[in-house]
Amino acid sequence: MGWLFVFIAATLEVVGVVGLKKYSQKKSVFNGILFISGFAFSFIFLYASFNYIQLSVAYSVWIGIGTAASVLVNMAFFGESKDIRRIISVIIIVIGVVGLKAVS
Repeated sequence: MGWLFVFIAATLEVVGVVGLKKYSQKKSVFNGILFISGFAFSFIFLYASFNYIQLSVAYSVWIGIGTAASVLVNMAFFGESKDIRRIISVIIIVIGVVGLKAVS
């Protein structure tokens, strides 16, 4: 259950990041709600995961998944650079997250 909460929290973090990006481009109520609710619900699910997983592991995995997914979403939908060094860096983040999950 804890890992499910971390995955949902990371997904909602990406929703918050997309909302933040859109809000920085166009300040609308919808973009503001997307930005604030994405991060708010992300923290709620992250907090709930602490009942099942150590804080340090849950937080690290949440950050890793959220960061990697945010970079990929921004590459795919917002035209950010697809430089090979960025992609390798994302792969390294994913390897680190998988490693943390494997040893916890």
